[in-house]
Amino acid sequence: MAKSCDITGASSQVAGKYSNRVRATQFNPTGKRRTYANLQRKRIYVEELGKSIRLTVSAKGLKTINKNGAYKALQKAGIIKKAKAAPKKKEEATA
Repeated sequence: MAKSCDITGASSQVAGKYSNRVRATQFNPTGKRRTYANLQRKRIYVEELGKSIRLTVSAKGLKTINKNGAYKALQKAGIIKKAKAAPKKKEEATA
């Protein structure tokens, strides 16, 4: 399982602990700990491509996909490349 979200890039962060007695790390530091993103392994169907893609996505990434649509969100994240348009033929002018 990957340690970062494919859509948002969310990964683990270092956070500070605190003493319950003082509740302030500035005056009573107790060390550091690591917090992890809420990552889920999901299979997302992309209607424009007609197939599904398996991703490691955070909860925020799932909300982004629901809001913007799977195709647009995956395109913005760089997972799906934009299709190139066919070049237009130039019309020759007769003189």
